[in-house]
Amino acid sequence: MKKKIAIIGAGLGGLTAGNLLAARGHDVTVFESHTTPGGYTAGFRRRGFYFESGTLSFEMSRDVFAVMERLGVLHQLRFVRQHGRFLGPRFDYTSESYAGFRDAMFAAYPEDRAALAGYFRELDRMYDAMRVLMVGTGKAFPGSALATAGAAAGMARVWMKYRNVNIDDFTSRHFPPSSGLNRLFSGFGYPGMAAFLVGGALATIFDDYWTVQDGMQRWADVLAEALAGHGGRLVLKTKVERIRTRGGRAVGVTANGEDHDADWVIAAGDYKKALLELLDDPSLVPPELAHKTRGAAVSDGIFTVYLGLSVSNDRLRELMKLPHVFALFDEPGAERRDPADEGFYEKCGFTLYSPSLHDPTLAPDGKSCLMLQAVAPLHWMDDWGGEDRARYRALKDRVKDTLIRRAETVIPGLAGMIELSDAATPRTYERYTHNTDGATSAWSWRPENRFHPSTMRTFIDTPVKNLLVGSCWATQIGGIPGALNAALACAKRIG
Repeated sequence: MKKKIAIIGAGLGGLTAGNLLAARGHDVTVFESHTTPGGYTAGFRRRGFYFESGTLSFEMSRDVFAVMERLGVLHQLRFVRQHGRFLGPRFDYTSESYAGFRDAMFAAYPEDRAALAGYFRELDRMYDAMRVLMVGTGKAFPGSALATAGAAAGMARVWMKYRNVNIDDFTSRHFPPSSGLNRLFSGFGYPGMAAFLVGGALATIFDDYWTVQDGMQRWADVLAEALAGHGGRLVLKTKVERIRTRGGRAVGVTANGEDHDADWVIAAGDYKKALLELLDDPSLVPPELAHKTRGAAVSDGIFTVYLGLSVSNDRLRELMKLPHVFALFDEPGAERRDPADEGFYEKCGFTLYSPSLHDPTLAPDGKSCLMLQAVAPLHWMDDWGGEDRARYRALKDRVKDTLIRRAETVIPGLAGMIELSDAATPRTYERYTHNTDGATSAWSWRPENRFHPSTMRTFIDTPVKNLLVGSCWATQIGGIPGALNAALACAKRIG
């Protein structure tokens, strides 16, 4: 039976759900407030330079590729492996394997060999279990069921041991809290994330890190074109102001002041805002759930610098070696949970990323593009100056200049190469994606802040009938695979 579907948000979750449902003959409309689809996976051009909005890569490629194949668009997308260079005070590692990274750490810190051996003994178990679950066995897709079951059992053992331990506590079991190795290893992944996810983070970086060669925006555009091919509609520059309900059931949305009826509504964006701000009848959310949702912590935001450079991609590659550089220069006192630390960006680690090193057409001839990113402490400096616009601009410029100066350890003379510069704060990301506090990957990854009862499951249900969550917010740790899993679950539920 044909149904009318209203989808709020044209990120990868919303576009995937829209394609699945439109292909089944449903009447699908996707509402997007921005001028382009993509959400966090959008990209943009300035004076010929292309930049990713925020998301640089994805993992769980086996599952991601299977979904794109199901949608019939895999052949239109140029997915490429993303390899990273790890740069620190005592190492410069550009190999592609976890084992090589481990050996590099032993070589860089010979005086800490015993502590490193104990640390990697535990980390190897996490890595081995997560690698098979994420990447497979190395055999033909999808790998052997027995191996997958064994990996699941291994991951279950790791999860039971470390489910309530954060990465800071896990690292401090092996290295003194004030040591450089403690700062190095506790900096992997999201600040304070659950320790059992460290293996997944490393399996991602070394075995399953991917991007789109010609930019993430291409991915969103391909899905938007496919949606139109199925008869679905993507309505841009159209913000949903209300989810309309009747008798406890979602019956449509109000967008740009106009009502649109629907049999089902999929909130393919921020869970908090869908339940706490968009519902026309807030009483539909039980008080206990409303309180829990309002107070739930979200994943950390980022600060991004966008630079158009006058140097060629060949010269930039000589300096960076790889498109993605992890500058692991955390200094003492770089506490990512302290919003009042004015000098945080002078001390924190950061990354460098060049889209044009994957595809030279993403920059003007003879030039290149570069992004600098650093994790942002939640509500840093009174939430970036609060409502004081002058202070906001001053803080934004200061952090941009600081990261450019520090990036000169990798690219000497960087400041003199810049033709174009801009930056995005967590408040910028919230304005464009509507994610609370500019959250980059849905809910907090810290075990003490868990919102969903399970870290691995997908939760699309809401207290409102026929209102589903179709974004990465349907999972605890979010990400592109989380968004796609939510889309699949929504499409299955609607039929």
